[in-house]
Amino acid sequence: MKTSRVGRVVQILTTLHSGRDYSSGDISKMFGTSQRTVFRDLKELASIGVPYRYNAKTKGYAIDPEFFLPPINLNVREALSLLMLVHKVRNQVQLPFKNVALLAALKIENNLPAQIRKHCNSTLRCISTKSPAQAPTELLDKRFGELQETIAKKQKVMLCYASLFDGKTIGAEVCPYHLLYNQRAWYLLGYSLSHKAVRTFKLNRIKELKVLEEQFSHGDDFDAQEYVGRA
Repeated sequence: MKTSRVGRVVQILTTLHSGRDYSSGDISKMFGTSQRTVFRDLKELASIGVPYRYNAKTKGYAIDPEFFLPPINLNVREALSLLMLVHKVRNQVQLPFKNVALLAALKIENNLPAQIRKHCNSTLRCISTKSPAQAPTELLDKRFGELQETIAKKQKVMLCYASLFDGKTIGAEVCPYHLLYNQRAWYLLGYSLSHKAVRTFKLNRIKELKVLEEQFSHGDDFDAQEYVGRA
């Protein structure tokens, strides 16, 4: 393979290993190639034993997260973009687990070649961002972690929620579907058995959260973007 194609195939490998599904159209736009080229690159991955899979429901490709991905050398632009996201932009959004993200970035930074690390440090000193007031990180980490786990396990939760309309605290038994970041805040999208409909709950308005033992089986076909679009 040509050097440019080798680099692209490695980048596709890294992208598909991220834990989410990407369609051939997504990959085509991401790397500026035709979908025909994408299929050829995917065939190349298969030929070297990379176990990617196709999900007919999402119409996307992904690689088993447990598949071993060897360390990849980052170039200057890749390293700078990653470090800028963590060191500078992480305070622009209510990013859960900020300290964990920072630790991960420091591990990557310490393993960069000395010349690239020096360039990144010098560049980052000349970049700053200004962020609005943020919710307490500890509470966000706790709520986000709890809900992330219940979504994965399809477990129902009982919420004590401060209503926006009258300020009263209401109780709602919810089947959690999706976590959404919108307008500088995190929201839980899920089916409320109390309301008999899908509802949106702002994380910082959840006063108490109790994970129930009962599981639910629906929600696999829930489309967050479609729901938000209708709303």
